Amino acid sequence: MRRVAVIGTGVIGASWAAHFLAHGLDVVASDPAPGAEARLRADVAAIWPTLAPIDGASPDRLTFTADAAEAVADADFVQENGPEREEVKDALFAVLDTAARPEVVLASSSSGLLPSVIARGCPEHPERVVIGHPFNPPHLIPLVEVVPGEKTAEKTVETAMAFYAGVGKRPIRLRQELPGHVANRLQAALWQEAYSLVERGVATVADIDTAITHGPGLRWAVLGPFLTQHLSGGPGGIAHVLEHLGPPTEAWWRDLGQVTLTRELVETLVAGVDEELAGIDRAELVAHRDAVLTALLAAKARTELP
Repeated sequence: MRRVAVIGTGVIGASWAAHFLAHGLDVVASDPAPGAEARLRADVAAIWPTLAPIDGASPDRLTFTADAAEAVADADFVQENGPEREEVKDALFAVLDTAARPEVVLASSSSGLLPSVIARGCPEHPERVVIGHPFNPPHLIPLVEVVPGEKTAEKTVETAMAFYAGVGKRPIRLRQELPGHVANRLQAALWQEAYSLVERGVATVADIDTAITHGPGLRWAVLGPFLTQHLSGGPGGIAHVLEHLGPPTEAWWRDLGQVTLTRELVETLVAGVDEELAGIDRAELVAHRDAVLTALLAAKARTELP
């Protein structure tokens, strides 16, 4: 594949575009919003220094059109990043389905919508629709969740998995479609308890961020929750952990908080983040995040297990 269409050029779309360009692909981007092209080119230019482009890669291989049909007409792969609303997806995918060649995969970056729902907008070729959900920022975070729908062809899944792997991603295939897929559901479970702990006054927003970034988050970035748990069991591994710590863990589950995002709780969370940042602006925070992620990914690549 040489030419990728990026449909929708907000935060996720711009990051995808930069990533594809850095891997030597031609990118044609489309977004109907006024000023979208200028913003996209500025975003790609800002991202470019954080990347390690392959030989021949260049931001100059980016083209833009406001017409989504024109963007996908000659594309070999389509990455859609439109608003997370069913009616918008339906209208957009109807255009993409008509304009793209029948064999071209239409992958959506949707963070929560089901692929079967999105595919309803494709009356001609629903079999080529799949979720290809990245994590922000896609130009740095390797994970992509590939989720087929009821009518998705096996060849579509195989093509998407191979494509993402070929541009340096770590794709996983889901065996069932669920709202929020896998990683967002795991995050949502943690957020539920984090919000509850703040609401109950157990810890501050900053305390909880510290607890994760200087505690389990470090281990999860290396091995994930299951292998981390396995190592905590010593020679007996995860079997020992489940036998001896399973019952108290179940008791904790029963005690986890159930929260509603009331106006008061939202205001508390926002105020907590403002206090934690203490005058650090967004650009500085993003630069810090990207620098640490880049160093972490480089360390993981150097030390990855066979």
